[in-house]
Amino acid sequence: MLKLFLKITAVLFILLLLAAAGAGVFAYQRWQKVVAEAAAFDLTKLDEMPAVSEVMDAKGQRYGRLGGDVRYTVGIDDIPEHLINALIAREDNRFHEHHGVDFKGIARAAYRNFQAGKVEEGASTITQQLARNTWTLPEDKWRRKLVEAALAMRLEKHFSKRELIEAYFNRIYFGDGVYGVETASRIYFGKSTKDVSLSEAAMLAGMIRSPNRLSPLSAPDAAKTQRDSVLGAMLELKMVSAAEVKEAGKAEIPLTKRRMPSVRQDYAMDGIRRELEILLSPEQLRMGGLKIYTTIDPRLQAIATDLVDSKLRQVEQAKGFPHPARPKTRPAEAAAPDSDDEAEVHSPYVQSALVAVENQTGAIRAIVGGRDFEDSPYNRAILAQRQIGSTFKPFVYAAAFEGGLSPYQPVSDAEIQPGEIKGAPESWSPKNSDREDAGLQPASWGLVKSRNTMSARVGNWAGLAQVRALGQACGVALEVPGYPSIFLGAFESSVLNITSAYTVFANHGLRRQSYLIENIKDRDGRDLYKAAHVERACMRPATAWAVHQALVEVTRSGTAAQMKKDGFDRPAAGKTGTTDDFKDAWFVGYTSDLTCGVWVGFDKPETIMQKGYGSTLALPLWASFMAKASEREYQATAFKFPGQIEEVTLCKTSGLLAHSACQAAGAAEKMTVPADTAPRVPCHVHTDPMAMNTYQTSP
Repeated sequence: MLKLFLKITAVLFILLLLAAAGAGVFAYQRWQKVVAEAAAFDLTKLDEMPAVSEVMDAKGQRYGRLGGDVRYTVGIDDIPEHLINALIAREDNRFHEHHGVDFKGIARAAYRNFQAGKVEEGASTITQQLARNTWTLPEDKWRRKLVEAALAMRLEKHFSKRELIEAYFNRIYFGDGVYGVETASRIYFGKSTKDVSLSEAAMLAGMIRSPNRLSPLSAPDAAKTQRDSVLGAMLELKMVSAAEVKEAGKAEIPLTKRRMPSVRQDYAMDGIRRELEILLSPEQLRMGGLKIYTTIDPRLQAIATDLVDSKLRQVEQAKGFPHPARPKTRPAEAAAPDSDDEAEVHSPYVQSALVAVENQTGAIRAIVGGRDFEDSPYNRAILAQRQIGSTFKPFVYAAAFEGGLSPYQPVSDAEIQPGEIKGAPESWSPKNSDREDAGLQPASWGLVKSRNTMSARVGNWAGLAQVRALGQACGVALEVPGYPSIFLGAFESSVLNITSAYTVFANHGLRRQSYLIENIKDRDGRDLYKAAHVERACMRPATAWAVHQALVEVTRSGTAAQMKKDGFDRPAAGKTGTTDDFKDAWFVGYTSDLTCGVWVGFDKPETIMQKGYGSTLALPLWASFMAKASEREYQATAFKFPGQIEEVTLCKTSGLLAHSACQAAGAAEKMTVPADTAPRVPCHVHTDPMAMNTYQTSP
């Protein structure tokens, strides 16, 4: 019997050994599969975490942020040692001893949970938590735990403990939509991570296991209890002294109750986002962590935003305004359209757009694309293409002056004759708005008074190709069409483009590329982009001066002569514009510092109101904005142009150098002009006052 028993026992023992060996082989094979699965994860993703991108204004102050997770990242050198110790004491007190998985900790947790009859203690290390917070792991619970462990051990081989701590602190969720310890420090305590106290560090560490339930904002008592627990664990591990724990336990937490950084919604941010989509890759925008330095002046932006709506309310209250007025308050249930497609965002109310550009730099200081971004986010300042009308005339005259036409050369204001304008239909005969004929007048007078017939003749003299080329060189539009009606502005452009183009007259003929973004830095402070500050000479300084002089006179005796009544009495120059049937009203003007363009109209072109000229609808908004803009930073001073001053005697009739006979007859007067713009040909008798091409001009 004994022998039989021993045999049976031996067989069972062998079978048990075989079973154990088989189980070991099976477990090893399964573990190898888990290791292989963990090896497939890209470890470079550890540092690739979406972070908030801050948008700064021209003064370097935060203007807003881009959408996405609210996460500010912080380097390990800016994380105080007591915060690192608080995390380790709370989550993984053997962090510096294990290699990703704490087997002693697992055994301890299993024993304590067995004693309690329920799960009371976890055993995930900081590295394991980091693994599951970084990558999407398998859904199956036990397989997920194994992959997490294998991935944690792999992380420990490739990264130092300090690198793992840094990544953990930047990834961890702190409740209320707050990601990363730097964000939490700012939101809860109003300070950077490097400045948090021991008490605040313990409170942050205490939140990690249940951030929403232990938030110091919503549950201050629970947060303090967890803080004290963390301090006790730190004392037990001899990370702090009893005196430090006592002092930290008494500390009151000065909670800031700050709101999350807002995602500003306005037309300036819309323009900034559009530029970013051109300058950066989708991946750079998605990952964020950027500091975006823009040109927006917050004071001017606020002024423009307020005035666009308030001035249009005055228009709506004017006698004879035939359209419904915009309600004073937007209905609560009204939602802004998601699309910025023009066809889908028509506003039923009269709208406006305003752009202000700094002359010396091209920096866009304010951009408003409508009355209310939340009500109508369609950015008319950038996207809307509208007929620009007479605002293009300065470029027509500039092309002619570039070609040798003198500003004083007489031009007929009479009706256009069939076939007179090259390339135009025989029937094309544009009329002046007053339907009158002023006879022969100096060319520049035609610009001051915005005479259509004179402007058509000036454009014809300059040549269609030359006018187109100059308009495009100045950036009036992406494409200036090739038909003669462009002499009267019968084509479309945006408020941004035409405003930027006008800066050439204040810049002595130089075009400085307008821009919204000055500099972009990545999360490590490295430059991703810097504005190029591109400039090009579009016309001679003498030409710019000649047009400028006429545009100054526009504000004194021309179509913008009411500027002072509208509230702006400083030196300025500009041009009104009104399209057929009063569908678009414009004023684009400038001081020595700023150029500002204003458009008024409906999204679906229709008559705004009878006699709705640019001087009636757009100029008052321009004048109010520029008056407020010039109160502080921007002081409109006298314009300065290059060129030696020369005194010449001109014939009053022709504007050219006077004959002795003219002087004897008293038909001449002395004028002081820059030498490079003075006419160089004498006056003479004009044989055909109707045909401009027979006039003698300077070469």
